Amino acid sequence: MRIGIAGVGGIGSNVAVNLVRSGLCKFTIADYDTVEASNLNRQFYFEDQIGQPKVSMLMENLLRINPDVDIKVFPELLDKVNVVDVFSDCSIVVEGFDGSEDKKMLLEAFAGDPRPVVSASGIAGSSVDKLSSRTLGNCHIAGDFTTDCKDAHLYAHKVIAVAAIMTDKILKEYGHYDK
Repeated sequence: MRIGIAGVGGIGSNVAVNLVRSGLCKFTIADYDTVEASNLNRQFYFEDQIGQPKVSMLMENLLRINPDVDIKVFPELLDKVNVVDVFSDCSIVVEGFDGSEDKKMLLEAFAGDPRPVVSASGIAGSSVDKLSSRTLGNCHIAGDFTTDCKDAHLYAHKVIAVAAIMTDKILKEYGHYDK
């Protein structure tokens, strides 16, 4: 089973780490962004990686955990034209975008698709007591469903908690472990 991860910032990079540490080994990761100093408080990157492409640095970091991981990288902007093709060989797609327009684009692209999409909504702020998950069609969403990144600071513990809920959904519902 190959897992697709669209956006490898706070959610995407932490879901990837969780899945690799749980024994999953095949990924397609896509993001056009580079590592910034402001990412280091909640994303799986390091200071010496600032300015480098996120997909390349995440692949490097995941291979340090497990050198047998099979990772395809797509270091370009995803859009409604290419998103389905980029993840065509993936059994599950993880949505890890920051912006609501990008989230909407991905969810619409995979609406009606038999493959599950695991997404996040409401990852900002510091409170974790209202985190939960919901299922709508083929989409599984985790978060508090209200706290937007534009309205509150992003804290590592909440971003990682949401990524853990998403990881749990993948492992419980679709967790075919590759060896």
